[in-house]
Parts: sequence; C-alpha cells; structure tokens
Amino acid sequence: MIRFVAALLALAVAAGAHAQSPYPDKPIRLVVPFPAGSGTDIVGRLLAHQLTADFGQTVIVDNRPGASTIVGTEIVAKSAPDGYTMVMASNNHAMNPSLFEGKLPFDSIKDFAAVAQVAILPFILVVNPQVPAKTLDELIALAKKGGLTYASTGNGTPPHVAGEMLKRAAKVDITHVPYKGSAAAVQDVVSGQVPMMFINVPSGLSLVTAGKLRALAVGTSKRIAQMPDLPTVAELGYPDFDVSLWMGLLMPAGTPADVIDKMSKATERALADPAVRKKIEEQGAEPAYLAPAAFSKFVVDETKRFGELVKDVGLRVDQ
Repeated sequence: MIRFVAALLALAVAAGAHAQSPYPDKPIRLVVPFPAGSGTDIVGRLLAHQLTADFGQTVIVDNRPGASTIVGTEIVAKSAPDGYTMVMASNNHAMNPSLFEGKLPFDSIKDFAAVAQVAILPFILVVNPQVPAKTLDELIALAKKGGLTYASTGNGTPPHVAGEMLKRAAKVDITHVPYKGSAAAVQDVVSGQVPMMFINVPSGLSLVTAGKLRALAVGTSKRIAQMPDLPTVAELGYPDFDVSLWMGLLMPAGTPADVIDKMSKATERALADPAVRKKIEEQGAEPAYLAPAAFSKFVVDETKRFGELVKDVGLRVDQ
C-alpha cells in the first residue's frame, strides 16, 4: 500500500512538472500550404531556422500544398490547440471563405488564433514595352478604348484579384486571361501575346531591369525599396488600392494566450534580426510584423474585403 501511494505521488509530481514545463518543450510543426521552393516556403524556412535558435527546440517545416491552401490549413485547424502546430497563412486564407462558400472544412476566422503577420510580397503592374503607355494614366486611357487584356497566374490568385481591383477602381473593362501558373503568364506578357499583368517583385524586377517589361506602378500602399522611384497605384489617383501577398502565422483556436504571445514575440525578434531581414528582402518580400490583435483584425478585414470583391466581380477559382 505504501509503495502504491508513493507511486501515485510520483505520478502527480511528474504530471505537475509537465504541466508547468516552459513552452516550448518539444518540436513545433510549421505547416506551409505551398510547395517547397515557393516564396512562402522560403520565408517560412527562414523564420523556422531563427525560431529554432531562439527556442532551442526544432521548428519543422511541413509542406502541404493543395486546394488553394485548404489541405495544409485544415491540418492545423484540426490539431490540438497547444502551440505545437501552426500554419503560414496567406491571402488565400482570407479569400477562400468567399471562393468556396459553404464548402470549407473549417471556419477561417473562428477556428484559428492569430499569432503574427510575418511579411508581405509586393506586386508591380507591368506592361509589354510595345504597349503605348508609359504611365498608369495612359494605360487607363488605353483601356477605355476597349480591347485590352491582362494575364494572371490563375483564377482566384492575387494577380487576378489585383487586376479586378484595378478595373473596379478605374471603372474600365479589361479582359482577364488566366494561366496555370506564373511561367506561362509572364512569358506571354514578355512576348506581347497579352499586354499587361500584376507580377511579384522577384519575378518582375529582373525583366524590368532588362527592358523586357515596363513597370508602371506598385500595387502596395507604399513604395518598395527595390524600386523606390516607382509610384504606387494609390498615389496615382486610386487611394484605396492595396494588393500584396501577405504571410502570417495562425494556430488553432483555443491555443493559450501566453503561448501565442511567446510565439508572437519570438517572431518579432526574428524579423528584427538584420540577417533575417536581409534574406527575406532578397526574396523580394518585406518583413511586416503585426502583433496578435492587429493581425487578427487584419485577417477579418481582408476576409471582408475579398468577400466584397468576389461578390462584385464574380471571382471564381479553377475547378
């Protein structure tokens, strides 16, 4: 009997010690719902490496692409809310509720807890050099004559959203030409098959520098360091225009607030590190930390904004 009681006490002490173990005390899984080598994956791996050094626990990147990021995001939604599983979410997370209305296996808002925004990847509006438009105003004037088209990397992708937002803001009709991925879309704009598109900075910068594309404006609300002389669409007369690919960390709803706070602050420290910032900027992205409350509001606002856009223009995804 004495041995039995002693064993129970030992178990209780062990359980108490485990409950009070500082977070994290085991590896953390970072689900990236994009393929290895993608911009989001690269940023995720840079962050994971820094968090591993900070925590002394391995942060493992798990690539789970598919179904407009739904495959990987669902894994996190259904994981234990203990801080050991998180997802690198992006614009798709805010767009999917409208694009897949009533068909998602989770609630994009209620089933997740915001941890931190990590970075944004700006888009620039480019045209083939043969297009008789050297400014955004000239391009809009050309569009008003009719017959203009724009390329995107597929239905429901950020370049498609950007194109539709420009059409709505400028009150012009430009025909959308979707491609399956960026390579073919960019190739046809460079060759002149399609006159224009919104392209991310890493893909577009070298082509602009080489004279194969002409940049007219930046899609984000602020100018970008890589092209400081290029004006934003907003400053050219469309003040509400702001499109970029954003990336941020989400954990399952119900994750303890202190765990979220610890991960968020570690992310903030990582993004403040000069070496990490430089590597992210080399990918054409910009570190853009937001704390949990601010990032949560941002996701809600983005979901509402994209929902209105989907409804207004009948945006759809490739089936």
